[in-house]
Amino acid sequence: MTVVALPEKLKAKDFATDQEIRWCPGCGDYAIVKAVRNALAELEVSKENTVFVSGIGCAARLPYYMATYGFHTIHGRAPAIATGIKLANPELDVWIATGDGDSLSIGGNHLLHVLRRNVNLQILLFNNEIYGLTKGQYSPTSRLGTHSPSTPLGSVERPVSAAAFALGAGAQFVARSIDTLQTHLPKMLVRAHDHRGASFVEIFQNCIVYNDGVFSDFTAKDVAAERQIHLEHGKPMFFGADSSKGIRFNAEKFELEVVEVGTGGIEEKDLLVHDETNRSLAGMLAAMESPGFPTALGVLFCRPAPTYEQAVGEQIEKAKASNKKRDLNAVLHHGYTWSIDSEHHIDTPAK
Repeated sequence: MTVVALPEKLKAKDFATDQEIRWCPGCGDYAIVKAVRNALAELEVSKENTVFVSGIGCAARLPYYMATYGFHTIHGRAPAIATGIKLANPELDVWIATGDGDSLSIGGNHLLHVLRRNVNLQILLFNNEIYGLTKGQYSPTSRLGTHSPSTPLGSVERPVSAAAFALGAGAQFVARSIDTLQTHLPKMLVRAHDHRGASFVEIFQNCIVYNDGVFSDFTAKDVAAERQIHLEHGKPMFFGADSSKGIRFNAEKFELEVVEVGTGGIEEKDLLVHDETNRSLAGMLAAMESPGFPTALGVLFCRPAPTYEQAVGEQIEKAKASNKKRDLNAVLHHGYTWSIDSEHHIDTPAK
């Protein structure tokens, strides 16, 4: 009798490599790579079918620490290369690891197009609001007044909101989490993977050397409950240590506002119920900032749509089905062409 042994379920440690991790001690990236490995184990993916693609920066080292296929590419171009990988083999499970500088500065154009095309892959944006690898220059997400080697008098530029950028680019899935939320972050990665299309996850990550504590206004343990709101589809927007606060929509001002439940006649029914299919609501949630508002975490927006590689594949199959045989030479000489004689005179174009 032949006994077929079922493959052993992979654990998080099975996705670790023998490479020495070269992030600074205490860097938030350690927590992110741990969450990624936990998510992959939960998803029961195969290592040989998984690909991590990165650009340049601290976040870009992640492929070295994952026992899967990986490409450490060039600055800002990970989305373009990942798109090529997905088109060449749509069955591959493709992840992009990128930083706020890599993806929103030199790579802003490429991030825009991978999102609007809706390529079926996961984008993990490690946001520490600084250029860590090149020693602490300000980045596109750095706040007004940020002092750095490249802005010694303080940055005068308004920062980019990564989530708002993704929504504006047409992303069909946008989520947020924090490096230290080791229960919440893997859940967001699993949700992103389950979504068919381009999934964008912004991860607030601490750079302990060049921007330590930049998110402490909403991540510190003593303020987290009051400064974070964890979104759940179909549920009222409560937050606070005793869930006594909530988010309400002010129709007169057409804006969100923080309210105290049980005060001034405000009840649970007055609070907004999260609808992750509403892009306009997602935009307002992405714009909430501490200290006036809690920072919105969880799935801000999710609305599946046809994927880019699916559309390209269908177009190719349709062309094949037409049974039209083309001669390459005829195609090259079709339409308006120019010819140059021996005396370098250009003939009139022929159609």
